[in-house]
Amino acid sequence: MFEITEIVRELRKNSTPEERILWKKLRAHRFKNLKIKRQEPIIFEYFGERRFFVADFYCVDNKTIIEVDGKIHDYHKEHDLIRDDILCVLGYKVIRIKNEEILENIYKVLIKLSEVLSPSPALPKGEGDKI
Repeated sequence: MFEITEIVRELRKNSTPEERILWKKLRAHRFKNLKIKRQEPIIFEYFGERRFFVADFYCVDNKTIIEVDGKIHDYHKEHDLIRDDILCVLGYKVIRIKNEEILENIYKVLIKLSEVLSPSPALPKGEGDKI
């Protein structure tokens, strides 16, 4: 667990300018009053081995991961697809936003996120714990 914590701290410290721009809009429940974390580790088991991915942003309220993609992702498309598939199997929704989108029009990005990050409707008391 210590290794994950160190990786996450380093990623937060070295976030991209685009991630910082988006974080200013999402942090502290500023966006639709949703709880969103940055550089959040998603830990899971794969064939009995503990693995993890670090999500750029994670909306706790509806298990949605927001990935901010720079030019490097043009060369990692296959890796990103596999990662997204694993996350979807684990019950997460993944949204990818290009750096250029954030730089060109952050408000358009927020509208896009608003369409996807709607809070789950509240269930009547006692209904949420029955499956």
